[in-house]
Amino acid sequence: QMNDADALINRAEAYIVDELYDLALKDYEKAHEYEESQRIHDGIKRIQKLIKQVKKRDYYKILTIRRSANKAEILRAYRKHAIKWHPDKYEGEDKKKAEKMFIDIAAAKEVLTDPEKRARFDNGEDPLDAEEQAQGFNPFGQGFNPFGGGNGGSYSFRFHFN
Repeated sequence: QMNDADALINRAEAYIVDELYDLALKDYEKAHEYEESQRIHDGIKRIQKLIKQVKKRDYYKILTIRRSANKAEILRAYRKHAIKWHPDKYEGEDKKKAEKMFIDIAAAKEVLTDPEKRARFDNGEDPLDAEEQAQGFNPFGQGFNPFGGGNGGSYSFRFHFN
């Protein structure tokens, strides 16, 4: 049996898929008037994070791909954009803009091709945002610089066994 809160939550989740976060938040807040639950509380927090994230770097928009893109699509988009914005190959006048775009493109590839980082990003967190890391999201987080260096030479290795 579905109640009013469930219906609102279902509609809110549909709004999230369509990136209509303000409408989703309204539905979750309305659902909260019907009942108080951890699920509603978590939903509100998640949408607030997503709304905050919209104001920051959106790795999907940077690579001009859908949120449902698979790894092959991500890599294809990365290569296309990296060629266009590579500072050494960039045709335009604004080399600084090309450099920034290239860094953002590399960051987008790093986050979206790593299942753990992508999941954190999809949950409203930027795994490469130094400020967020400092607030305790990930005590082991490191900044990202596609040109290397800058992090004291520390490396991390991840092993995948089939």
